[in-house]
Amino acid sequence: MGMSIFNQKERVRFFRFAIVGVIGAIIDFGMMNLLTQKANMSLVVAGTISFISAIISNFIWNRYWTYPESRSRSISKQLAMFFAVNIAGMAIRLPILHFAEPPMQTLFDGLKLNISMDAEFLAKNITLALAVGIVMLWNFFINRYWTYNDVDQPTPLQNAN
Repeated sequence: MGMSIFNQKERVRFFRFAIVGVIGAIIDFGMMNLLTQKANMSLVVAGTISFISAIISNFIWNRYWTYPESRSRSISKQLAMFFAVNIAGMAIRLPILHFAEPPMQTLFDGLKLNISMDAEFLAKNITLALAVGIVMLWNFFINRYWTYNDVDQPTPLQNAN
């Protein structure tokens, strides 16, 4: 049975997942900017570290807040599953960071924007935003149907409520 946006419980789960995602994105962007600006790390290295930090935060929030009824698996097994989904997400993310940043940099250099942010800062953040958006969709659907598949799915009668 597929997830239904008409089911109140699933809407609440999606909303909570989205809030957790925002928290993870704040951690991800904050760490990436700190590491690229202050530690002079490349976007790929900084983006990897920031991504792992966000994964840990997201797992804790999702296990205890988004899917609190998901307890049929041990925390270590569920973390391993969540981490595997996110590693696959990283495999999606890294090529985006690697290949999208140079054209973004070229685009923002060519625009000669009259704003306080430089082209490199904009390119890194827009590239990361693109990667985060794509990987978020992957993470939501795969985690919902694999990592947290022990959570009740609505029945056709529940969908109408």
